[in-house]
Amino acid sequence: MNKLTIGATVRFLNTVGGGIVKGFRNKQVVIVEDEHGFDVPVLISECVVVQPAGNEKPGQLTEKEEFSYDTVPAPSGFNPPAGEKKEEELPEETPEGEKITACLAWLPMDIKNLSSTTYECYFVNDSNYYLFFNYMSREGDSLKIRYSGLIEPNTKIFLEELEKGDLNEIGKVTVQFIAFKRNKPFSAKNPCSVELRVDTVKFYKLHSFHENDYFEDDAITCFIMRNDIPEDKLRISAGDLEQAMKEKKRQDDRPRRARIEKARKETTTEVDLHIDALLDSTAGMNNAEILEYQLNKFNEVMNEHIHRKNHKIVFIHGKGDGVLRNAIIKALKKNYPQCFYQDASFREYGYGATMVSIKKNK
Repeated sequence: MNKLTIGATVRFLNTVGGGIVKGFRNKQVVIVEDEHGFDVPVLISECVVVQPAGNEKPGQLTEKEEFSYDTVPAPSGFNPPAGEKKEEELPEETPEGEKITACLAWLPMDIKNLSSTTYECYFVNDSNYYLFFNYMSREGDSLKIRYSGLIEPNTKIFLEELEKGDLNEIGKVTVQFIAFKRNKPFSAKNPCSVELRVDTVKFYKLHSFHENDYFEDDAITCFIMRNDIPEDKLRISAGDLEQAMKEKKRQDDRPRRARIEKARKETTTEVDLHIDALLDSTAGMNNAEILEYQLNKFNEVMNEHIHRKNHKIVFIHGKGDGVLRNAIIKALKKNYPQCFYQDASFREYGYGATMVSIKKNK
């Protein structure tokens, strides 16, 4: 098994790709920053050193690089609150959660208009383990990363929103993950890599959306693993496919006046929380007072829109030292549990914005 140094350039042994070593999650897993800037967990045995870091020889690990959970850089999508590393609250565990169950779930934003609605995709981790995961779609012989990050035990995470025209992209999706527990011993789990065949015709069938254990609304679920057993290439029968196409044709034959134009995608509210966008002057205000003013504005906007189910709000807070972002996330967890949050579009906002989705009416 290879030992790597932080800063070394590596390529992957059995898959296309490589990058720069950012840190070590444990004695088996290294964090590699790929060419797109994503932090990807990879087995050390799957890495080959192409160029060592500095003057160190390949395979030499310095004392300063000794493994520690507190010094490992977090992967994309994971931002632990500032000042809480040493007092991290252990996640609640369940007896059945010692065996990993994980799935993808798709929920229509307007189930009464399946011919035109958008869909939200979630990754569900029904286990006592943290999962480093990659959610990817297949494009010919290649894979495209759609989301990469860390999900906590017994939680679900929003991955993406899909327009009708986007459904063709997820005909084949691949999910890979590595499981671990933090700050306690745990049973080793094999790395998982499963490709799912998603029959997107099912998205036009009302009875394809079912009650489930993870959401209040009906959803299409595709299991990646159940009780530690991976499920590969899920399919529905040819008969179901034919019936779905017939039902979609009957929908398309209905009079156009049945279409409801107001069901189109709602615009997103954008709020700039930079203090110079909120106040003309901060004379006489210290940092604590500025932060309090920004949080009051955040709560004012949340209370204004909290009854708008499925509405999205982008709070622009800037990258900075993360104090405002961490305060917003703490407030969301404590005061707005009916909402989901994620980093806003990197293309539009860089690392400096958080998008909140209101999922249940208060």
